[in-house]
Amino acid sequence: MEYTYLGKTGLRISRMGFGGIPIQKIDAEGTRALMHKLAEEGVNYIDTARGYTVSEEYLGYGLEGIRDQFVIATKSMSRTKDAMAADIQISLNNLRTDHIDLYQVHNPSMDQLEQVIGKGGALEALKEAKASGKIGHIGLTAHSTAVFEKALELDWVETIMFPYNIVENQGEELIRKCAEKGIGFIDMKPLAGGAIEDGRLALRYVCSNPDVTVTIPGMAEIAELEENIAACSDQTPLTLEEKEKMDEVRRQLGTNFCRRCNYCAPCSVGIGIPNVFLMEGYLLRYNLEEWARARYEKLLVKASACIGCGKCETRCPYHLPIRQMLKKAAQEFGE
Repeated sequence: MEYTYLGKTGLRISRMGFGGIPIQKIDAEGTRALMHKLAEEGVNYIDTARGYTVSEEYLGYGLEGIRDQFVIATKSMSRTKDAMAADIQISLNNLRTDHIDLYQVHNPSMDQLEQVIGKGGALEALKEAKASGKIGHIGLTAHSTAVFEKALELDWVETIMFPYNIVENQGEELIRKCAEKGIGFIDMKPLAGGAIEDGRLALRYVCSNPDVTVTIPGMAEIAELEENIAACSDQTPLTLEEKEKMDEVRRQLGTNFCRRCNYCAPCSVGIGIPNVFLMEGYLLRYNLEEWARARYEKLLVKASACIGCGKCETRCPYHLPIRQMLKKAAQEFGE
């Protein structure tokens, strides 16, 4: 495993970390097995969030007895001082630790970022927690390049997390600036929220960029962990064949696709929007028509139920035309 330093934090971390979203699908014992395998393989960076339902709790259980072998990062969408202080304490309790190495402001809009740094904002709680030793460092996550650019100007931001993968390189220049400023860059969605089927190819692409400090693929199975480690540990230059495959992925996906971040939820009529687009992807891109149609039929609320209210589109950090996309999906599935 390759190691590096997380920007100016001075934390020594593995180049590949562990994304804590998928463990919501398993259980505490499964998480414990994964954590012990991480320790065995030398992967020492773990990312989770207050918003990932049981993720912090499962990780707290799974890390008992080996917590000191890891750098733990979590994050909160709280924007006020009181709410952030409460979330920090909940995170400490859930993770069964007396300190969290990195605590991040989770995906603020530009307006919310102003609230965070204003009087009575979440930054006050983060700084107090840092001074008292409850957290070690402060970072920020974003889906918007405007927020990313603004974060680079803020002296308290020690790390920035942003999507970067084969089909999303809109932040590439800003990622380079992170390296220049000594700000750790944490790559989320290396597989574009699961849209990129070839995980090895996706991770090879991300790790070929020296400005990426750490990438955090989400994992719920030991087999996934082993495959991802193999991809991230391969430091040989990208081959012509790999580059051609990447070009094909770009042609297939373009930029108008769902990353399954679920910020669009809740749908007014209960459509599981990311699940619709996931099944559509299997239908159209991966030659799994029968499989995709069978699973689509099991969805309780289908794409055709969309009433066109547009609330989902106001929440989507990628500004996708979700109503139009749902209509297309309904047509593809013969509704």
